[in-house]
Amino acid sequence: MRLRPVFSFIPFLDFVIVSGSLATGNVHENSDFDVIVGARKGKIFTVRAFCVFVFGILGLRRRGIDHKAASSDKVCFNHFVTPKAYRLSPPYNDYWVKLYQNLVPVYGREKAVRDFFRANDWALPAGRQGPRETIFSEKYWQSTNPNPAGGIHMYTTWILKTFFEFVLQGWILGRVFEKFVKIIELHYIKKGIKNGALGFKPRVRYGDDELEFHPDTARIEEMLKEDLRF
Repeated sequence: MRLRPVFSFIPFLDFVIVSGSLATGNVHENSDFDVIVGARKGKIFTVRAFCVFVFGILGLRRRGIDHKAASSDKVCFNHFVTPKAYRLSPPYNDYWVKLYQNLVPVYGREKAVRDFFRANDWALPAGRQGPRETIFSEKYWQSTNPNPAGGIHMYTTWILKTFFEFVLQGWILGRVFEKFVKIIELHYIKKGIKNGALGFKPRVRYGDDELEFHPDTARIEEMLKEDLRF
């Protein structure tokens, strides 16, 4: 929750939802924070570029080379989606169902978050219809536009985010910047995949509407086996 104000600097970011071990209750001292980031249409690479840059210079972003203690309390940006890709791609095994039933929204526009959960109604328990109202409980959900931190931070983030969105939303400059960072990011994404190699049943997607990086799901399979065992 202390990292929420940092997200308020990122232009064209609609929401941030915590997933991974924090969502499923398997947190340990070396856990990082997996997040699903909602980006506006046509801005997914711009959003990722700002996330990588801002969290990188603050030392809050988990890198591929970070392991164990080095990744503790850092943010792992392994999933970005635009409205077209809100719905998680199948197959929907027990792990993904459990994960999506326990996602926690921590920042963003309420309408965008509701749309995301509506798109993933496949994860709702039997007999339930529509988005889960409990995700908007006071414990996790407060007004983030403006940021609840208030004071000078509120105005600083609003001015910076508004400035970047104003400059980069134009048809010419905005599209040029998106294409520019897309070329750079895809180069490093493909290079990372090639060097790191894909593992067991990888879930890796990179396109204009979704960026997902789960190169090895062996740990997920082990968790599923453990659940079946008990």
